[in-house]
Parts: sequence; C-alpha cells; structure tokens
Amino acid sequence: MRILIIEDDPAIAANLYDFLEAQGHVVDAAADGVTGLHLAVTGQFDAIVLDLGLPGMDGVTVCRKLRDDAHDDTPVLMLTARDTLDDKLEGFARGADDYLVKPFALKEVEARLTALHKRRAGRVTSRALAAGDLTFDPASLTTCFRGKDVRLPPKCIRLLQVLMTQPNRVFSRQELETEVWGQEQETSDTLRSHMHVLRRELAQAGGYDPIENVHGLGYRLVPRGGD
Repeated sequence: MRILIIEDDPAIAANLYDFLEAQGHVVDAAADGVTGLHLAVTGQFDAIVLDLGLPGMDGVTVCRKLRDDAHDDTPVLMLTARDTLDDKLEGFARGADDYLVKPFALKEVEARLTALHKRRAGRVTSRALAAGDLTFDPASLTTCFRGKDVRLPPKCIRLLQVLMTQPNRVFSRQELETEVWGQEQETSDTLRSHMHVLRRELAQAGGYDPIENVHGLGYRLVPRGGD
C-alpha cells in the first residue's frame, strides 16, 4: 500500500514510518496539518494515518477538508491520545474511517490500514471500471479491450481489476500478490507468470500491451484511447 502518515510527534512518526516501510509499504509523512492535507490531495495514497492534535490545522479539520472540499475518499485511520466517546464521534462525523488511541501496537496499525484498504477496494470495484480502451464489468467478470472480449483466467482477471482501480499508479509486487492471493508469495514466479498471460491476452485482443513493468518497483496500467 501507499500510506501517508500525518503526525507531529517525531518519535511516533519515525516508528510508524520505519515499521510500515519494513513491511513493504511505500510511505510518506508530514509533520503538520497543512502539509499533510496538501500531500493527501495531490498524492495517490491507499490509506492515511492522521493524528488528531496537529500544528497548523488539527486532524479533524484536515479530514473534513479532505472529504468535503477535495471529495477524496482515501481511508483515514485517526490517531489520538483522547479516549472519549465525544472525540471519537467527532472524528467519525468529519469522515474518519477508524480510530486508534495512543499508545498502540504497530502491528495493529498495519492490520487496520489493510482492512480499510480492502474495504475501499471492494467498494470501488463493485462498479464497472473503464480505463482508456479497457472496460471491466465485475458483475459478469467480463473484460473488453478495444471492442473485443478478452477471456482471462480468474487470477488474471483479479490482477487487471486491481490495476484498473488506479490507472497510471505503480502497484508493487507485494501489493498485487496480497490483493490477488491474500498474501505475499514465496517467489516472484507466480505473479510473473500470471502477468505474462494477462499481458499476452490483452496484446492479442487489442494490438498492444497496456501494462507497463516499472523495473524494480512493480506494474502499472497505462491507458490510452478511450480516456
């Protein structure tokens, strides 16, 4: 996942950053609300860890502006030292998706972020997807590329579905494997072989391969045509 940490406590931010990065996530961080909101709006993140008490702009305001002004639905896990019902209700009312009280376990932070990301992915992919010359219907599991139906194995369908949720975004090997197989695979051969089949079938149907291998980083869908 691509995760944004908005936290003004250097020790907490560093612990979160180091732990999440060690788990294979791509992490960015901001130490104040204004910078955090700017990164959240201009970047493409799968989840945001947002501290409630921030300098410049508090976490509740950041969350409200993200939802109401930027119309951004990136999942937000709010962190706070305040453990009162009113504080929690205020956070949820402003658009937070989950709430964690300090001190917390780093593994729990990752588990909650993963759950939020999967929940959002389920909402996004319940509707038809379109990216350039590609369309995908999750109800019928049908793929159409440049006007031609593409027959794909189930895992290839899921790979394409994940890539289509965020065109042009690089998905790491770990992200794709977790989304498709539920966990990271022992070797890269499994993902590589399925990706080969997917790219071959798309190229045969549409005349070109819309999936790009970004060396050392992962894969991304580069749409052209219909978009």
